[in-house]
Amino acid sequence: MDKELKFFADSMLGKLTLWLKIVGHDVAYERTIDDTELIRRAGAEGRVVLTRDTLLIKRRWVREEKNHLFIESDSFREQLKQVVEAYGLDRERFLTRCLRCNLLLEDIEKGSIEGRVPPYVYSTQEEFSTCPSCGRLYWAGTHRERMERELAEDDFKGP
Repeated sequence: MDKELKFFADSMLGKLTLWLKIVGHDVAYERTIDDTELIRRAGAEGRVVLTRDTLLIKRRWVREEKNHLFIESDSFREQLKQVVEAYGLDRERFLTRCLRCNLLLEDIEKGSIEGRVPPYVYSTQEEFSTCPSCGRLYWAGTHRERMERELAEDDFKGP
């Protein structure tokens, strides 16, 4: 499927949003956005609306454009599986997006971050990336291993 597929998740799908970002997909999300603004922004930005809101999918634009996916389960694991299957998503871009800002991460030279990460991390890691917006730093630590295990437990498989 299209590598540039983008989503806009409604306020009921915060955990799904996080996991879609973890596997590298572009997902807009705002906890306090109203339905009209969500629909407007999704249309303007060419995003597929992900929703658990039955009233939202009854809106004319959503119905006419057929640019939405009604998320059936309350479980984020089942939600993730549903989106993956519906759009043929893969996980080749695992941890390539900022989990806060949703922007693609950029590689950063190790020497430029000395003092910005714990000494142990600095001495044991060689590769770092950063968010060009918020400056958050990322590296392959134990959190990455936990995320990979979580995905393996859920049998997350892309094409």
